[in-house]
Amino acid sequence: MVFSIRRWTSRIFFIIVFSVLLLAVTGGYRWLADAISPIHPYREPKGAALKVFVTDPDSPDSKNAADRLRWFYWYGE
Repeated sequence: MVFSIRRWTSRIFFIIVFSVLLLAVTGGYRWLADAISPIHPYREPKGAALKVFVTDPDSPDSKNAADRLRWFYWYGE
């Protein structure tokens, strides 16, 4: 079996260039996604602002199908 050094060096060079370009593209994508993304909605409020959470009432425990269907259509759960 004959091993060509020129062929193997070109393959290794291709793998190295491919890896460097892959890292550059993924890093650029990550930077772009961070630059475009909106402000984090769950961060601590600043100043006199208050963060208010509204909890949905508990689902009805009744076995009545109409009540459960009404609950599903009203709250989407």
